[in-house]
Amino acid sequence: MSAPVTTFDQEYSDPAAAATGWEETRGVLETAELFWLSTVRADGRPHVTPVVAAWAEGAVWFCTGAGEQKFANLRANSHVVLTTGCSQWDQGLDVVVEGVAVQVTDDIVLSRVAGAFAAKWDGRWQFTARDGCFRDPDGSGEAMVFSVTPVKVFAHSKGDPFGATRHRFGVPA
Repeated sequence: MSAPVTTFDQEYSDPAAAATGWEETRGVLETAELFWLSTVRADGRPHVTPVVAAWAEGAVWFCTGAGEQKFANLRANSHVVLTTGCSQWDQGLDVVVEGVAVQVTDDIVLSRVAGAFAAKWDGRWQFTARDGCFRDPDGSGEAMVFSVTPVKVFAHSKGDPFGATRHRFGVPA
């Protein structure tokens, strides 16, 4: 993944604030235990749901069952927003990822990503890759796997001082 172009939004930031660097922002993506996934239903209504995810290979990865609303939504419109952070007003860093959710079915790639889930979660989320999806270690179950490579990432630092940073990818230097 190439380095993003980072800009600081003075209009929505405290005068004493500075841009949040990509390393710090990526650190939040790597360690977040929960993300909120926003998709759009076929009739245009929003759908938001919490997902367990892992940062690997320059993307946020999550999985879903074929019968879930988010899976139906993604089949019709793959544009998503993932958010994570903390619910306190005056501390922490909230991160918003905009991108396209791509279903990944390559078992070799999925095996690597399953390893990222297991490592992040100390073995609590164990998957095997078979037949283009995640399965439970005993081979049961079936979860479709999606990768979201960021197009834009917003980092909102909270507290003293508040700051708004945008990281954009794929922008000519």
